[in-house]
Amino acid sequence: MTEEPLELVHGSGNVYKDMGDGEADVRQAKALLAAEIIKVLDQEDLSTRQAQEKTGVDHSEFVRIRGANLRRFTIDRLILILGRLNHNVEISVTTHPKQRDFSSTP
Repeated sequence: MTEEPLELVHGSGNVYKDMGDGEADVRQAKALLAAEIIKVLDQEDLSTRQAQEKTGVDHSEFVRIRGANLRRFTIDRLILILGRLNHNVEISVTTHPKQRDFSSTP
């Protein structure tokens, strides 16, 4: 068996962007917020039912968050959930012009 050298590719830090997702920035923000919610639930050893009692947010939403099913969530909704879990959210935004994609130009 011959071993071929592997090519090392550095990602951008946003897997959605690396995969060419048109909504990469929004999906990444949602994933990071969901990860923080899961971290709080784990640190406080809260079941989805206990989280519901504490926050007033239906337990099915916590089930979706734990399952990374974030399509139904907005960024502000995830921030609201963190607030109800007694956590403040601080957001830092950096913008830059999009680079033109020459691969689709005729």
